[in-house]
Amino acid sequence: MTFYEFIGSYWWLVFPLGAAFGGSVGAFMKNARTWDERRRRDKLELARIKYGARTAAAEQVAATQAEIKGTLGRHDAVTRRWLEYELDVAKLIDYPLITDMREPLTVDFHRAKREADTARPEDPTELEDPAYLASYRDAVRRYETAFDVAEQEARRRRAADFSPAEQQALVRAKKFLALADDAAATHAERQSAYRRATRELEGLVVLPTAATDAFEQRIAGALDAPPTATSPS
Repeated sequence: MTFYEFIGSYWWLVFPLGAAFGGSVGAFMKNARTWDERRRRDKLELARIKYGARTAAAEQVAATQAEIKGTLGRHDAVTRRWLEYELDVAKLIDYPLITDMREPLTVDFHRAKREADTARPEDPTELEDPAYLASYRDAVRRYETAFDVAEQEARRRRAADFSPAEQQALVRAKKFLALADDAAATHAERQSAYRRATRELEGLVVLPTAATDAFEQRIAGALDAPPTATSPS
């Protein structure tokens, strides 16, 4: 039997075979579309994860930089507050406890200051190390706390630890310093006032070298310039 005779005799098989073949093709196309859709979703998910990781890393870097900047700023802020006393003789007279190294709170503050200053790196990028940043941040926190406590106690007690006579000496010293700092006063008045102020403070308040240097530089003209010669009449 030839092929054509076979087709002619079994033509009815074309329909079930065609249906089966068509079903296979349809199933294949459906599976292909499903696979394409799954691959597209997988690509989107990988892109989301990759982009999310980059975003998280960028946010972490930004957060670390902000923390470094903030910690350095807090360190500087405490130092500026301290220098307001360290460089101001009149303020030290009002709050003598803040420089009295016989006071435990003052000693604690200076110890915390030294630790924070030592922990601070010259190159801020070193603080990108999480462990280093954490250690430095803790040192700055102790520095802040120690100064707050010492300052509060100094303001609370002021000159209460001095006898009435000593308190009067402090008041006089402050007045003499104001006169020494008065550009309207004469050269002789300013020199005399500064000498009398330092005498009043002897044995009462130990002035930091930085404070006396800053004050003397401000009134250097009055201390160093010779008196103006008087014209003969």
